[in-house]
Amino acid sequence: PRGLGIASHLGLLLDVPTIGVAKSRLVGEGREPEAHRGAAAPLLWQEQVVGWILRTRAGKKPLYVSPGHRVSLEDCRVITLGSLGAYRLPEPLRRADHLSRGLRRAQKPESGKPGWKNR
Repeated sequence: PRGLGIASHLGLLLDVPTIGVAKSRLVGEGREPEAHRGAAAPLLWQEQVVGWILRTRAGKKPLYVSPGHRVSLEDCRVITLGSLGAYRLPEPLRRADHLSRGLRRAQKPESGKPGWKNR
């Protein structure tokens, strides 16, 4: 990793503010945040704070949030918390995730066909 993820790439390309949000950690380390909604712990990579380990629902696994383009470290945490609905993922990401899973199911050929990994 070079410190420039897809959120940064898209933000630069489209010149819009972006935030990176992931369900799993790509790089870095940090402690688990407290169990309540909104709890955050710094995500460190090469001794620098590069994002947050952010609890978006009490007792659920945290998300990994980082500034993409034209968004500060603190703003990415605040904006992510502000974009939450009733679910763990921010609403725009949850909808995209739901749509992509539906498209994947629609494209899945009959099981046993070569080239498709059954999951």
